[in-house]
Amino acid sequence: MKRVIFACVHNARRSQMAAAFFNLLADKSKAEAISAGTEPGLRVHPEVLAAMQEVGVDLSNAKPQKLTEELAKGASLLITMGCGDKCPYVPGLRRDDWPLRDPKGLPVDEVRLIRDDIKGRVQGLLQSETLNF
Repeated sequence: MKRVIFACVHNARRSQMAAAFFNLLADKSKAEAISAGTEPGLRVHPEVLAAMQEVGVDLSNAKPQKLTEELAKGASLLITMGCGDKCPYVPGLRRDDWPLRDPKGLPVDEVRLIRDDIKGRVQGLLQSETLNF
């Protein structure tokens, strides 16, 4: 099974949405996603919970977690979420960066746009990695 890590600094917004969409859309027998951050927050932000609930994804039990070497062990891909110099780096792990706007404090309409962008990127990733996932 392939593992993809979606990571940002606080693991409370973008990376949570990306991992949730990946796990919803991927063939569960071939691939899974986890989300993590370098400085995990205390909880997934309410605006993200609400935006994901609108599309039938419940993140109420999701908890931010720290990206550690142990967590990254066995992963095949790390996707960072536009966090610049604060983005995590894991030696030896293939990496891509999605330059996404941080939804923190944004109105719900803008959070929805970011959510939909993330879903589209996840769908594109799954299509491009079809032979690997």
